[in-house]
Amino acid sequence: MSDFTADFWSVYVAGLTLVSILGCLLLLWITARKKIPARTDNTTGHVWDEDLTEMNNPLPLWWVWLFIGTVVFSLLYLVAYPGLGSYEGQLKWSTRGEYQAEVEASNKELAPLYSQFTAKKTEELAGDSAAMAIGERLFMNNCAQCHGSDARGSKGFPNLADRDWLHGGAPEQIAKSLTEGRTGNMPPMAAAIGGADDVKNVANYVLSLSNSPHDSLRAQLGKSKFAACAACHGADGKGNAALGAPNLADDIWLHGWGEQAIVNIINQGKVNQMPAQAGKLTEAQIHVLGAYVWGLSNQSKARP
Repeated sequence: MSDFTADFWSVYVAGLTLVSILGCLLLLWITARKKIPARTDNTTGHVWDEDLTEMNNPLPLWWVWLFIGTVVFSLLYLVAYPGLGSYEGQLKWSTRGEYQAEVEASNKELAPLYSQFTAKKTEELAGDSAAMAIGERLFMNNCAQCHGSDARGSKGFPNLADRDWLHGGAPEQIAKSLTEGRTGNMPPMAAAIGGADDVKNVANYVLSLSNSPHDSLRAQLGKSKFAACAACHGADGKGNAALGAPNLADDIWLHGWGEQAIVNIINQGKVNQMPAQAGKLTEAQIHVLGAYVWGLSNQSKARP
């Protein structure tokens, strides 16, 4: 990927652009200087389709000046706007800047709407139908792509409608997840556990923690090896929200269920990332969205 972001390509594009414009001027200059001897009938002697004769007339001046004008316009445009590789242009215009300006204008226009929600606590907002209608729209536009329109997730994407939270389900924890994003990283653990047989034993011990179908003999052998996992998941396998380590004893499987699925994760590790929303949403929008997400699993606690 670095090959496509190197400075060479900026220079290459800028050079190609300038050469193309100068080439147009050179072509015009050559055609203006080249003189074709005229015949007595003012033709070049070329005839097509029996009666289409090429005349030896000069280019119309209006066309020549229009051609020159387009070249001059191109050069002025490249000075004012970005078009020469990494050169930003004198006006400093960019699509990113245009987008940011539109977002800022939109947020300014919507600020009065969100101002009525900022002072309310999450529990109050979750019981406010107007706030939840807005929260649902925010969720559909920014979260549903991964977590689903019903917020129940899928393999690799957490279910937000249950009570199982990797990083905690309190309002302030949800707000932090939305604002800063989250990165979950489990390193490959096979080397720390032992050989392939030990990995299978640990996988069956993990299954036993939630009373899922497992090989009891392997589970017994894997219990002592689970110590390598306890630093994150805890000695009882119930996880650690401060680290984002999942609870292995609740029969909720984010990355697949069964011995082979667990063996794969132990051998290969797993990295999951939720992008930060702070750059896309305002603090007030995150507050409303957080209340919507919190309310999905706490409807009985929402206060109208």
